[in-house]
Amino acid sequence: MKQREEIERDMRYLHLLAQSFPNIAAASKEIINLQAILNLPKGTEHFLADLHGAYEAFQHVLKNASGNIKRKVNEIFGNELRENEKRELCTLIYYPDQKLELVKQEESDIDDWYRTTIHQLVRVCREVSSKYTRSKVRKTLPADFSYIIQELLHERTDDIDKAAYIRGIIDAIISTGRADDFIISISSVIHRLAIDKLHILGDIFDRGPGAHLILDMIKHYENWDIQWGNHDILWMGAGAGNDACICNVIRLSLRYGNLATLEEGYGINLVPLATFAMETYADDPCTEFMPKTNGGAETMDEKNARLTAQMHKAIAVLQFKIENQIFERHPKWGMTDRSLFRNIDFENGTCTIDGKAYPMTSCLFPTVDPADPNALTEEEEKLMSRLHHSFIISEKLQKHIRMLLSHGCMYSIVNHNLLFHAAVPLNDDGTPKEVLLYKDRKYSGRELMHQTGLLIRTAFQQDSDTEEREYARDYFLYLWCGPDSLLFNKSKMATFERYFLTDKETHHEEKGAYFKLRDDANIIEGILDAFGVSGKNRHIINGHVPVHAASGENPIKAGGKLMVIDGGFSQAYHATTGIAGYTLVYHSRGFELVQHEPFTSTEDAILRGTDIKSTMQIVEMSTHRMLVSDTDKGEEIKNQVMDLKKLLYAYRHGYIKEKQ
Repeated sequence: MKQREEIERDMRYLHLLAQSFPNIAAASKEIINLQAILNLPKGTEHFLADLHGAYEAFQHVLKNASGNIKRKVNEIFGNELRENEKRELCTLIYYPDQKLELVKQEESDIDDWYRTTIHQLVRVCREVSSKYTRSKVRKTLPADFSYIIQELLHERTDDIDKAAYIRGIIDAIISTGRADDFIISISSVIHRLAIDKLHILGDIFDRGPGAHLILDMIKHYENWDIQWGNHDILWMGAGAGNDACICNVIRLSLRYGNLATLEEGYGINLVPLATFAMETYADDPCTEFMPKTNGGAETMDEKNARLTAQMHKAIAVLQFKIENQIFERHPKWGMTDRSLFRNIDFENGTCTIDGKAYPMTSCLFPTVDPADPNALTEEEEKLMSRLHHSFIISEKLQKHIRMLLSHGCMYSIVNHNLLFHAAVPLNDDGTPKEVLLYKDRKYSGRELMHQTGLLIRTAFQQDSDTEEREYARDYFLYLWCGPDSLLFNKSKMATFERYFLTDKETHHEEKGAYFKLRDDANIIEGILDAFGVSGKNRHIINGHVPVHAASGENPIKAGGKLMVIDGGFSQAYHATTGIAGYTLVYHSRGFELVQHEPFTSTEDAILRGTDIKSTMQIVEMSTHRMLVSDTDKGEEIKNQVMDLKKLLYAYRHGYIKEKQ
């Protein structure tokens, strides 16, 4: 009786389902397929955070699957191959195009090398594809070689009857001149199958030169997501037309002497800024604004460094003015005290903060009117208009922002793990803190993250309410530097003070309660409860704050409930962290943390077979090998099976007629 009531209630849905499975045979076949999938091993998830434009290192980590491909090669070939032969095979898998060119220059019998190598690659591909269905593997295969790779993967060379068949396939690949294309294709398949799902916990942008290249690379991965970081939000805000975000993006690029992403990646025209800066700050040494050399400016000559410093100061002053206008436009944010141009005593060269006057390193502000310090000059207005236009019309930047919107959010709950970039605002006692979002609406915890994500998307939707869309555009600045921001969570961003005030007391940025309390397992458990994260082995995984591994700081906190995986991919952070990034790997046996040492270069990896030296640390192992049935995907499949069984009932009891 109950089943009939459920069938009658779900008839509209079942009629839709029947369009995909028109008869008992089709529905039964799908049930059998889905129940079989539930018994496959769980796919391998890779978690990375704070890439900061380190394209070459990120590319290598993906290509070697955080060391997993090297481990597979060692397991498969053992003593069958010498160490240098295994290293050469790994390099070929990582960089097939470039490695093939070197091999063809060195090998005297290239056809023999092709035969041996293709057999080896097929064995590696067979191993990494073993935990997937044939259907999933087939969808990964390139169209040109799909049938051939399937035949090679599912036939064994020790089968005497098939040995000649396989040999014939490989000989034909070589004789038709397709061996290079085949090797490149099967290497790409190995990369994709070695990582089932990629989670990026924020901050693709800034510091390093290759954020646009990272996004170009991951768009080819079918199964990836991102939890937006503060630097991602800054660029998204710039793309949405927030002028303060535009200024911040340019300032950070100039600060680290790294304009590749702006100019080469997105075609942002900085000539108007350079012209304005040279004229406005011709007599200013701009000492405070000389570029940082650890972000890629080592080769910058004196003339370029001087111009960069002038541009840096010009955009910083413009940034402070526009930020202050936004802060004063939204007094409920409680950030009007950051309008520091109003606190400058231009005659005495001091700035007053919290009632105390501090001497400034310099007080040369030719575009600042003491009577109205936040007003832009006519030249600054024209400059800002041109920069704004350059960001809005950048087709590639807008395309990448759409990628971030379609694959991203403020947080995710995946397989009993809560993922977010930085923080959950808390009160001092560890309870969720209510934060003002729009008008008088206040939220905390999960609802705050959810509503913030919706507000971010509002900035890009033309059908949104105009007032709310304009507010959403401004709110990118709060997310970047607001005290209760999910992505900042500090008392202030002391950018002005670090440039102009030598007293280190003014540079201090007091961390929010989340960062002070995150070592407490009870606090972390409370957050997991508030977000509805279930499961015995549940965790928070995030990044944002670099882990000082060289000083002995442990990325595993709160009794194993919190994993902070910002290990500093970008070269700019290597001195701080002492390492070059983490990958957290979650496979069917449990969690492993991979700690990476600095990557030399792609060229060195190809020529000398160098790999990133990585140290594996077991974080948490499961008491049983986890299957698809233990995952979120497994729950979805179980629900699909239940729905299909209802459809079978409907067919068998005449509620819906079968179709041939």
